[in-house]
Amino acid sequence: MFILANFINAITTILDYLIDLYLIAIIVRAVISWIYFDPYNPIVYFIKKISDPFLNWIRKLIPTASLGIDLSPFIAFLIIVFIKKFLIETMFNIAVKLK
Repeated sequence: MFILANFINAITTILDYLIDLYLIAIIVRAVISWIYFDPYNPIVYFIKKISDPFLNWIRKLIPTASLGIDLSPFIAFLIIVFIKKFLIETMFNIAVKLK
């Protein structure tokens, strides 16, 4: 069973890093929206391309445009932290119990 535990542990570690990178992309996207950057810059384009689908989904669920401020990055941050704490911690605990 230790092989399965090590596999789950490795997958969980990779997911943890990917979630952290996506969280950084969401934060950078929020900063980009405050400061003008060239939209044709490849880095800005990439960050918008990977973060906008999730942010647009949140904007459809919770329309905050009437407030005059876009809260979708903050809500996305909360959702991602919840997923990270719940999913990653659960998977790590499963891996520990399998050892």
